[in-house]
Amino acid sequence: MSAITEDFKSDKELTLFDHSASPLNVRTAKLTLTRQEDIFREFHLTFKVNLDIYQRIETESWFNLKPELRGPFSAGNFQSESDIEIEIILQPDLLPQLTSSVTNPDQIVTYLQNLSQEEPDNPLLCTENWFCLQVKQVIKSGTIGYRTLWAYLHPAVISQEANANGKISEGMVNFIKDWADADMSVTQEAISQSLEEMNQAFAEFADQGLVGTEEAITEMVSELTTAFEELADAANQAISEQRTIPVDQDIFPRLSIFEEMVKFFTSDDWSFVKLKGEPTLRLVFQGKNGKWDCYARARVEERQFVFYSIGAVKVPKPKRRSVGEFITRANYGMIIGNFELNFDNGEIRYKTSIDVKGNVLTSETFKQLVYTNVLTMDHYLPGIMSVISGKISPEEAIHLIESKTE
Repeated sequence: MSAITEDFKSDKELTLFDHSASPLNVRTAKLTLTRQEDIFREFHLTFKVNLDIYQRIETESWFNLKPELRGPFSAGNFQSESDIEIEIILQPDLLPQLTSSVTNPDQIVTYLQNLSQEEPDNPLLCTENWFCLQVKQVIKSGTIGYRTLWAYLHPAVISQEANANGKISEGMVNFIKDWADADMSVTQEAISQSLEEMNQAFAEFADQGLVGTEEAITEMVSELTTAFEELADAANQAISEQRTIPVDQDIFPRLSIFEEMVKFFTSDDWSFVKLKGEPTLRLVFQGKNGKWDCYARARVEERQFVFYSIGAVKVPKPKRRSVGEFITRANYGMIIGNFELNFDNGEIRYKTSIDVKGNVLTSETFKQLVYTNVLTMDHYLPGIMSVISGKISPEEAIHLIESKTE
């Protein structure tokens, strides 16, 4: 008998808890129940949070939202203008506990609400027992978001029986295909790092008893390794074919500005993801003082290259004037690039750019623009954070930062 999936709208406040009993308040949006032969097989919960709470969820890896298990990000970063929707799935072993207590789907959230008051340590309320499937946000210009590995490979199928039916292989292949469609920089180093992180993540899940058996997880990691290696071979072949056209090692006059950009970041061993439908790459940089997203954009018709470092923390509204003063002081005397602050949403970024019309674009030019950018952001980041925290004034922060370079 085929499975039946039903959606139920919901709009209620719900409190969940992490392993340390720290509360997380969310607003439910939808319940999704899948049943087969009157037996519940899956329970999904979709809820809404603001940007600050999402960043907390991401930082703490709640709902098993580990960065190494996240698919490619589409259409840029989340914004503060609207709520973010998160869809999670309950650990299958806990389904009987839920369905034996509630017969009417409309009563599920009410039941969980009562549990949060009477029994906050109940496993049904623990974020560790839920797995994030996807995260998205609808804004004026479209939809931003990503899917996780769990959307392709539900915890319920990570078992020896499921693997015998080929579901693990199928889930892995689909995840890698979507990852490959967006990622243009598959290097052996990136593959090794991804596999190591995923292996560690699955080992942690096994220790917690959240997913499958050791044999099933070993098989799953093996499937993932094979898929990544095949992807790397295909990417290396494509790069090899591109390089059959004779070009100078450092100067790329025959390539478009976007191809030049991709060539530089590939040769410089950066891992990146191409944004769908845009000549833009998303990258991540780890500095001494923090880690943040970067965007490399080719303005093809204008023959311009722009590189951004995006601050990982949005500036709170009460602090935006102070941070604005800080970056104005920082920008004074800047030769290459400048800081920018969006007073509407609190985003702070550092920008470097070049107009390539009439000039050749060399690898050294890319290197200067990119590394000047990320090193400047890293240098001034402690000052930005000090001003946001209110510890010191913008003038004092600039003096402390710039005195270190004198």
